[in-house]
Amino acid sequence: MKEIKLIIQAFEQAKQHGQKTALATVVHIEGSSYRAPGARMLITEEGLLTGAISGGCLEGDALRKALMVIMQDRPLLVTYHTTDEDNAVFGINLGCNGTIHVLIEPVHPENPQNPIAFLKIATQEKSPSALVTLFSLKDYRDVRQGTRLLVKNDFMKEGKTVFPNANSGGELPPCIREDILNDIKKVFKAAHSLFINYGTSTLQRGDAEESMHHELSAFLEYVKPDISLVIAGAGNDVFPVVQMAGLMGWGVTLIDGRPNYANTRRFPACHIVIAEPEKALLDNLINQRMACLIMSHNYHYDKAMLRRFSQYDVPYIGMLGPRKKFERIISELKEEGIIFSPVQQACIHSPVGLDIGAETPEEIACSIIAEINTVFSDSTGKSLRTFSGGIHHRKTEMMKSI
Repeated sequence: MKEIKLIIQAFEQAKQHGQKTALATVVHIEGSSYRAPGARMLITEEGLLTGAISGGCLEGDALRKALMVIMQDRPLLVTYHTTDEDNAVFGINLGCNGTIHVLIEPVHPENPQNPIAFLKIATQEKSPSALVTLFSLKDYRDVRQGTRLLVKNDFMKEGKTVFPNANSGGELPPCIREDILNDIKKVFKAAHSLFINYGTSTLQRGDAEESMHHELSAFLEYVKPDISLVIAGAGNDVFPVVQMAGLMGWGVTLIDGRPNYANTRRFPACHIVIAEPEKALLDNLINQRMACLIMSHNYHYDKAMLRRFSQYDVPYIGMLGPRKKFERIISELKEEGIIFSPVQQACIHSPVGLDIGAETPEEIACSIIAEINTVFSDSTGKSLRTFSGGIHHRKTEMMKSI
């Protein structure tokens, strides 16, 4: 999400200077690739790039294609075969054994439903949303390719979409509208993206329905909010944790009862809450993308914060310190009538962090941030060399609509 925010920022700057832009999005991959579907890059007419769609091998050619898209003001689907010898001239003969489909679309700032506007709304949501991007793998020009729809998570409850309205011009093709809306429900239920080939569809142009049977595909992207990190404690060893969380693009809230420790002078990028555990207002902070970290080095404060955090349904609670300390706290809370369910116990990590031999505050911070990211990405934290096959856990399912 941090990369998306940088793209939005770059777009706003280009808009202020009157520069035209295009957005490149990886919409589908076959085989191996450096970036997963959903990777994006903004290109300005001056050739400035923000974001990335590969490890650097596709960007040069994508820039040339994007400038053409800006000039012609029409989207383009570009397919890169990373093992094709003919592509060596572009510097993309990587031997990745993959095919990468990239949609490059012009961004019109005057249109409130342009793809950057959709992304901006998605970054402001506290719950997941879904983006619908339509394209033709054969790049049929009669297919109106582009990012067409943003759907909020409450669509599952209310059946409402954020965009577009009926007269916006960004509506879904009538021939597959119901199919797409039904498939969006699958995206939210499965909590991962879908690539769907809807086969050949009869597309409508103007008021008449013409017999244009063109292949039509959709990338239904599951967009997760950034992780939010709440840290109980504001000692010096919190500094590297905050710094690394910032590099990840996570928002950080510090809770501590000591104003001389928890303040914006020491932690300018953090939201500060100065309060005792029982008085800390947490209701507006807690969500399913939140990690709670207890590291005040005060036994009673840590115990009280674990009691507070356990009142909420959060996926991750980490407590710094030895196992004996944690076991003692759990035992004392049990005597007070607070018993953790198996589900709650699985979410509590103490000792906190992954086993990377961490000793210094910076190494410990790296261990903690890595463990949090592992939990939220549903990964293992193991060395990549132990895996056979692909190394990326890409939750993009391929389906074909019947």
